[in-house]
Amino acid sequence: MSELTLTKTRFTGGIWEGVVTGGAGPLEVVLDAEPVQGVTLEALPEGGRLLRVPVPAEAIGDGIRCFVIRSPADGAVLGQFAVIGGELADAALVSEVALLRAELDLLKRAFRRHCSETG
Repeated sequence: MSELTLTKTRFTGGIWEGVVTGGAGPLEVVLDAEPVQGVTLEALPEGGRLLRVPVPAEAIGDGIRCFVIRSPADGAVLGQFAVIGGELADAALVSEVALLRAELDLLKRAFRRHCSETG
């Protein structure tokens, strides 16, 4: 799945959209290590597939919420986006820490899966 690329096209009306090119297969979007419901992936006439990610109402509030877009087959991360709400004090640093936490969770799961498959 590493041949897949994801290009953001827009984020409006609570829907994040991007175009996936370079392969086929399902994708998953996770928020706090849980799958986001209502994600769609549609073929485009000009090629590629349109990924639409609805931001759930419970994800909107104070703080930063990080969405991670990945391949369920191998856990490869194609992209990510964050939703920030409420008071913004040192938002850039807090955003980076939140993204690092999301990526660390992905690495931990991949490492555990690797250990269970090889051990």
